[in-house]
Amino acid sequence: MLFARKFRLVIFLIIVLIGAWVVARQSRPYLRAAALILDLTGDAPRLRTWLPVRVVPVTTRDVDVPARHGAVHTRLYLPAVPTGQTVAVFPGVHGGGVDEPRMSALSHQLAAAGLTVLSAPLPELRVYTIRPRSTDDIEDVAGWLAAQPDLAPTGRIGIVGVSFAGGLALVAAGRPSLAGKLDLVTALGGYGDLPRAMRYLCTGELPDGRVQPPHDYGAAVILLAALPHFVPAGQVEPLHHVVKMFLDASSDDATDPPRSAALFSEARRLGNALPEPARTVMGWVNNRDVTTMGPKLLPYIEELGGAAALSPERSPATHVPVFLLHGAHDNVIPYTETPAIESYLRAHGNARVTSLLTPLISHANVEASPSAWEVWRLIRFWAAMLSASPGL
Repeated sequence: MLFARKFRLVIFLIIVLIGAWVVARQSRPYLRAAALILDLTGDAPRLRTWLPVRVVPVTTRDVDVPARHGAVHTRLYLPAVPTGQTVAVFPGVHGGGVDEPRMSALSHQLAAAGLTVLSAPLPELRVYTIRPRSTDDIEDVAGWLAAQPDLAPTGRIGIVGVSFAGGLALVAAGRPSLAGKLDLVTALGGYGDLPRAMRYLCTGELPDGRVQPPHDYGAAVILLAALPHFVPAGQVEPLHHVVKMFLDASSDDATDPPRSAALFSEARRLGNALPEPARTVMGWVNNRDVTTMGPKLLPYIEELGGAAALSPERSPATHVPVFLLHGAHDNVIPYTETPAIESYLRAHGNARVTSLLTPLISHANVEASPSAWEVWRLIRFWAAMLSASPGL
């Protein structure tokens, strides 16, 4: 999750206040949190040097991790001076893999703070599909990582799931095979119940009755899984190819605008060449017409997303410390999902839940000018997460 350059001054002013407290031992996680956020602005090297927090060199190594459904291609970020804490980061629905710029930046900056980081894009999410095997993959990758004494010397790790992987990570964290192997699980923009989140993406209606227009990306992901309901069997594969091209373009929109524009243009060209009814269906996608597409998808959301393995609120609750961060105006996974997850976990015996709804981020980027109070709340959230792990 990236933080925009406009954070620099406000973060720096807060750092000055923290600096007055630096003699106290409890300041250490706050300084680390401030350093991490400042690093993620990508444009603050001079201010970063003022902090009494070291930045260590980081090397990377790609590893194919064995899992029951097939190996998961991952990237290790190895700090020169490790703290002894290990974290697995699972990106959301995105085609970028281990080279995706935002997840690469997050993983590198965590490692520069001394954490051993395994970035593990899930094969199904890389092709814009949300299925129970992704939860199995998280379980298997986390179990493998915790069992590597050179990478996880304590035999315990943290899990960070982003977007849709945040919900899946919470499910995996409650599975018996990971008992005693987790320090914490963090969901950044995650969900509690997948069909409920899908219903929002189809209608824009929040559980509290308010309406917030959803991002068309989520509806297109649902449509990709529902194509057999809309076109004859012989049209599914060609239409799937063009919808996936549109989703690739959407994924690259923030990080590679020229490639994104070219893919959008090609998706429109190919969509117009499809036979009916595939041409009409692709028209919903290319025109970002959620108003038409959403109601047609509603009858299938339970079929597509109702498996217990896909929703924390339909699965056994994890009892490790949980950290939930969500944008207050998120239009991909609505902010209402985070308080719902917290309520579910607390009702099922997990009192160790820390959550933050912040207006500073939408789903993956900053949307609002920062106030000192909101930046402080963000620093405090990350500090609490860092403090939950031994060695940090």
